[in-house]
Amino acid sequence: MYEATVSAPVNIACIKYWGKRNTKLILPTNSSLSVTLDQDHLRSTTTSRADESFEKGDRLWLNGKEETVKEDGRLGVCIKELRNWRKIEEDKDSSLPKLSQWPLRIASYNNFPTAAGLASSASGLAALVASLAKLYSLPQSASQLSLIARQGSGSACRSLFGGFVAWREGSAEDGSDSLAEEVAPQSHWPEMHALICVVSDAKKGTSSTSGMQRTVETSTLLQHRLKIVPGRMDDISKAIQSKDFATFGEITMKDSNSFHSVCLDTSPPIFYLNDVSKSIIAVIEELNRSSGEIVAAYTFDAGPNAVIYALEKNMPKVLGVINKFFPTSEESRDPFNTKAAELPEGFNVNVVREGGWEKGAVKSLIHTRVGDGPRTLGKEESLLGENGEPKVLA
Repeated sequence: MYEATVSAPVNIACIKYWGKRNTKLILPTNSSLSVTLDQDHLRSTTTSRADESFEKGDRLWLNGKEETVKEDGRLGVCIKELRNWRKIEEDKDSSLPKLSQWPLRIASYNNFPTAAGLASSASGLAALVASLAKLYSLPQSASQLSLIARQGSGSACRSLFGGFVAWREGSAEDGSDSLAEEVAPQSHWPEMHALICVVSDAKKGTSSTSGMQRTVETSTLLQHRLKIVPGRMDDISKAIQSKDFATFGEITMKDSNSFHSVCLDTSPPIFYLNDVSKSIIAVIEELNRSSGEIVAAYTFDAGPNAVIYALEKNMPKVLGVINKFFPTSEESRDPFNTKAAELPEGFNVNVVREGGWEKGAVKSLIHTRVGDGPRTLGKEESLLGENGEPKVLA
């Protein structure tokens, strides 16, 4: 049986990707940088199998539900490119089985809500590319594979690495230099933790794909942002190398606010943050002010969920303020058994509306940390049954 099962991580950008200069190849208008999160808590797992006996045509299931694989669609493009690379290897060595000619069966599963602002497409496409690369025994590096993952979902290219990852915008028309690179491995700064505040796990009102193109077409503020990002990329990379959390945090928050500003400057405006999101911003800003230093940094992707970065030693402070003002409707298990701290002396509680938010304004919390890149799993972890269909259907 020719099969491979791989899991891939979620990544959350500190310098945001928003806007394409080429929509077909998914070439970004600016470089971006992210933190890869621990797969023990958030991951996409994909099993890919090639078999000569399968009926013609590729089939794919996401979370047990079959999705159409269009040849010119994002999934189809990734599969085609990886097949081409496999064929090159087969042409070089006639003893290799002709896997490139055989139909595929692919099952993918996310252990978190899809399309809820938790970058499910990034981890999902990265897992697809990594599992096919493993199935086809491809010699390409993670950076080379990121060229393919990028064409499926832009930020997926960053999920092919662990630690701290840059996606270089590149300048080549064919996209050959728009790829992901490791800035620092997970082991460089393992104290980096993240608290995800799940404000909503409903599907987004404006998808990232349509939203960013409206911004490119209509926002005058975007041009200003594009001039600032290169300096931020340099500065945050240096902050990561020197483990300077204050600078890392300041840039992360500024870039999140800049990103959401260009969303507001889009016509018609795009609102990803809601009142709970804005209140979390106010609480973290006040936590930093009352602590006398930047101990936590918020960032928001294209959705209302907050991701708060903090060093492990400061996570009790973050949990303290979030638990106090945003009681969750779902019990959240903390894998690190972190005990919430009291509010810092001098914390101004008036930054939050009187009495705080009602229970459930933040549904749940996910406490995680910087993690590793794609993992190859054993046969017992396969998502496909003997018949080539998912073991668990929706």
